[in-house]
Amino acid sequence: MATIKIKQVKSAIKRPADQKATLKALGFRKLNQVVEHEATPQILGMVKKVQHMLVVVQ
Repeated sequence: MATIKIKQVKSAIKRPADQKATLKALGFRKLNQVVEHEATPQILGMVKKVQHMLVVVQ
């Protein structure tokens, strides 16, 4: 299966608790961190939920 690299570019400060939990579940701990995941429907749904704070990197 394909992999996807995502980078957090905006802070989770003053965001709803469910969005903070989604970032934590994706493995983000700090700003500008890049994580790599399999491109499963579950991961893609989590990325879509917080897409305003993320960027997909190649």
